[in-house]
Amino acid sequence: MHFIDVQQGDCTFIAANGATMLVDCGEDALSDEVVTYLRRLGVGRLDYIIATHPHSDHMGGMYNIIDTFDVGEVLIPHIPDEQIPDTLYYERFLDSCSKAHVKLSETDAGRTLTLGEAEVKFIAPDGGLHEDLNNYSLGFILTYGKKSFLLTGDAEAESEAAMLYSGLLGKVSLYKAGHHGSAYSSTDALLEVIRPDAAVISCGSENPYGHPAQSTLERLGRYTDNIFRTDTCGTIIAESDGKKLSVSVERGGK
Repeated sequence: MHFIDVQQGDCTFIAANGATMLVDCGEDALSDEVVTYLRRLGVGRLDYIIATHPHSDHMGGMYNIIDTFDVGEVLIPHIPDEQIPDTLYYERFLDSCSKAHVKLSETDAGRTLTLGEAEVKFIAPDGGLHEDLNNYSLGFILTYGKKSFLLTGDAEAESEAAMLYSGLLGKVSLYKAGHHGSAYSSTDALLEVIRPDAAVISCGSENPYGHPAQSTLERLGRYTDNIFRTDTCGTIIAESDGKKLSVSVERGGK
């Protein structure tokens, strides 16, 4: 699981037994760097792409990814028509899916898919209406052997509460902190249930939003000392054989 440093954005590449998945890709300006990174890994096909929600820091350059790689299926959340952003990057994304004849699937909590020998179970969104697009974020638990990984996009407290209500959550090995470590995500209620052994925060250096929030770092710190940030560590790689989990970083420390 590669948490690719895309500055103030999100991009996670996952490989399991030869199967591949990309979760978000960051802003358009950094999409060529993501392409280069994936090609360096020898990636030619992405079996799944998950666009967690239509904000540019998560999928601004997704059209470029779809234009470049052989893609199996793209998963997006269902969003009411009146809330879908009227933006160039989203129109280009839809056009690229259409031109490449890529299957585009609206997904919400309950769907399960297989990635190699790993299982991916979607736990969000809950199918309800939300005022903030962040709370439509696709969230899922990936389980590989005895290890589990939770990714929630930009889900905030409202969506986290729905995840908890579903009863699908339990302790996880690694948690990618929601919404870049925002103060409005990674609530006490969520962390008390998932109790992560390690956490990853994807955020940009000296970003204008103050991510990660000190309050979030303190909440995470009550459960783990293993907190890794892309603004200080660069790209972060988590590897597991299903029994053990190791994390390596591009530079610096936690």
